[in-house]
Amino acid sequence: MAAIRHTLQREVFQPSDERLLAVVHETHEFDLHFDKVYKWFTVNLQERQNFLIVLCKQCHKHLPKQKPAFNNLPEEWTEDTGMLLELEVVATPGSVEAVEAEEYLALSEREEQDLEKLMSQCELGISNAEAFMEILAKDLSVLDGANVHSVLASEQQVALLTVQIEAAIGEAEKLESRLDSYDEVLCHIRDTMEKMEEKNLLIEVANANNQKLLAQLQTVINGGSKEDALNGGGGQEAERKTRGQVDKESVKRSGGRKLSQLDLPSKHQSALVDADLTSSQGLTDAVAAGKALLAAMNAEIHPALVRLSAVQEQRKRFDKWKSKFSQTISRHLNNLFIHLGNDAGETLGFQSVELTLPRHGSIHRELEAYSELMHWCKAMDRKAYTALAKVYTSSLGKLYERDIKQFFEQSRQQVSGARERRVKGSGSNQDIAGKLKQQAVQSFGGPGSKSPPTSGLLGVEREQWGAEMDPGERPRFDEVLERTLAELEPVCLAEQNFCVAFFQLDVLSPTTRNTQTTLDGPSPDSTDELDASSPMAMLPLKKVEKQINEEVRRMMGDLFSCLEPELVGFIAHYEKTDSFYCMSVLVRLSQHVMSAQDTGSFLSMSFASALVQVKRSFDRYMQAQLRSIEESKANRKGKCGILPYVANFEDFARTAESIFKNTERRNDLDKWYTKLMGAMFEAIPRNAAEHHKTPEEVVKMENFHHLFALLSQLKISVLEKLRKDAKQKYSDALKAYVTQYFGRPLEKLNLFFEGVQARVAQGVKESEISYQMAYSKQELRKVIQQYPAREVKRGLDSLYRKVEKHLCEEENLLQVVWRAMQEEFITQYKYIEELIQRCYPGSMIMLDFTIQHILEFFSEIARSH
Repeated sequence: MAAIRHTLQREVFQPSDERLLAVVHETHEFDLHFDKVYKWFTVNLQERQNFLIVLCKQCHKHLPKQKPAFNNLPEEWTEDTGMLLELEVVATPGSVEAVEAEEYLALSEREEQDLEKLMSQCELGISNAEAFMEILAKDLSVLDGANVHSVLASEQQVALLTVQIEAAIGEAEKLESRLDSYDEVLCHIRDTMEKMEEKNLLIEVANANNQKLLAQLQTVINGGSKEDALNGGGGQEAERKTRGQVDKESVKRSGGRKLSQLDLPSKHQSALVDADLTSSQGLTDAVAAGKALLAAMNAEIHPALVRLSAVQEQRKRFDKWKSKFSQTISRHLNNLFIHLGNDAGETLGFQSVELTLPRHGSIHRELEAYSELMHWCKAMDRKAYTALAKVYTSSLGKLYERDIKQFFEQSRQQVSGARERRVKGSGSNQDIAGKLKQQAVQSFGGPGSKSPPTSGLLGVEREQWGAEMDPGERPRFDEVLERTLAELEPVCLAEQNFCVAFFQLDVLSPTTRNTQTTLDGPSPDSTDELDASSPMAMLPLKKVEKQINEEVRRMMGDLFSCLEPELVGFIAHYEKTDSFYCMSVLVRLSQHVMSAQDTGSFLSMSFASALVQVKRSFDRYMQAQLRSIEESKANRKGKCGILPYVANFEDFARTAESIFKNTERRNDLDKWYTKLMGAMFEAIPRNAAEHHKTPEEVVKMENFHHLFALLSQLKISVLEKLRKDAKQKYSDALKAYVTQYFGRPLEKLNLFFEGVQARVAQGVKESEISYQMAYSKQELRKVIQQYPAREVKRGLDSLYRKVEKHLCEEENLLQVVWRAMQEEFITQYKYIEELIQRCYPGSMIMLDFTIQHILEFFSEIARSH
């Protein structure tokens, strides 16, 4: 490989008439195009690759401007980066190692000119290289000697230059020492300036702190703003106010502000100590004094200033006035609440005929004047506020308990009239209330709850229902129930609105402490309290509303503690008498719960709770109906007739439809419709199989026909599919009954022709049947003679009496069954006539009666009975 490289260098890059133009790559062979083509051959592909990579590298290095073209070579062989990496050429066995890169420097133009000039001056430069080299060596030695003489001749000048350089160095050292001294002075000045700047900053901080302190003190003492304290005239104005020289201009500029945030005028002090809450003027003064005290104790004072002795002394005086004022308010409102709770002025409404629940608007109007005092107690004395709230709920709760009990008693009397008054005469009001509550517990699934009474159950005979209900009581109950619920809503809503406004229930207390003011400062153990500065103050809106609603419902629950038990007792009282009442209650309560504007109010929650219990009672009632159907037994004394649950379903469905029509509870009824009807479809075949006196098909036919007719009248959409099923089951039962009991009146004729059909099936032609001994024309005439018209009519009359015994009169299906039997007889008659014509053609054989005779037989028998 080295020999190839040197050959290429000699041929390509030395002065010559030939130049490398291109390289052609063909397998192991490749061509080098100079002025003519040279073919090259390598032993293996690796040697060819190594050679071509070296060739490309040399061309890129020595011919940067006139690069030859390399055709049909991979790009990575001809890239510049690949050419410069010696290690990329892989040595193969038997190949020469890659040649190391040699340093090559081209001559510049001036060097080329000097070299040409030198060569032109010496003729030996081309013919005799050695003589030319000797001449060059002699010239070089002559030049070196001249250089030495020149250096020796300039020795004095060099010495003089050295002395001057040393002098310059000395001067530079002096200048450097002077600069160092200057630098030390400047460093000292810099340190001094830094210290002065630091002192100035400290002075500015101290001045700013003094101004802020002055502003805080003026805010506490004079009630002025921080901006007034920070301006230039703040100090003089403070001095004038301290000396009591407040001129008109300063008062006008302050906008009539109080002279001090922590000062309380004497008239407010006297109003706090000797508050007169019985008069209008005294109440006004007390409210104003309370607001002033609240504002003073919540003045905007920095927490650090609270520890000042003057502030603490003022706080103690405020606490004393606060305690005195709070005691006065508590004593007055406590007596007022008790007095209003014992007042029965508005209970006279019960003497009226119309069902009304007394409103206590006069009590609310009388207490509205004390609303601001109650708000003051909530902020300043939490214990007094809580105690007053308990007294209010206790006193007014007794009043509402009395009103509500009398209200429900009046409701019961309007529903049941004399019957209820007889019940009332058997015991005291407390005994009646206790019995009603016990009934409510039993009716709504309490520990002593019992199954619903048999009265009104679908699977029980109507004779076993007991005493009949007053037909007018159900609509009266629905009307009175709606009136009762409508009367409760405004009373409860008015009381709730008053309690929210009077006791400020829509505002959450910022802390659980008795009093929280800015003068108290933060409590060391108040980490769990809800301070205004605490992150817990930013509660989510939903959580705040939830807490407020819970507080409102708690107070309303204390005031109307008897509302839900009385309502449940009222419902349970009538449900025990008639279970249909649970349907009316379910619909009415649902309407009031869905139409409530405030779904989180106490009354809505009470109605919702009662609604849940009523829904459970409704489901239990429906479950009892379902169980009564499943456990129902047919009457075995006589005809089965219409089963009890089928007969009773009409009244049940019509009553339910009148209650649930176009209501939001329709889906609940539809769900139970499907279950009850499915149970009936299963119970009818079971009861039909159990009855021994009435045929099974008759029981199914009559009851499914009754259900089909009833469902067709009611037009209940959810039962449409079951209506069609009932029709199909009725038709199947009718067909099975006719087939079983009508049978084949011409039995021997049927048997005769069954034999004929058997012979035909064996291959005998119908026209040749008469030649069979057993089925000859004589044999056929003998069989026909056994069924004269008179005997056929007698057999039909006997069949009519049997059918009449099987069917019940209520459903009136006798004529339907009789017509079906007539059609069956005609079908059999036509079948026999057809076989006679086919198997015995031209024999003139026919039955003793015709189809017209059959129609007359059936018609005469039906008319005679």
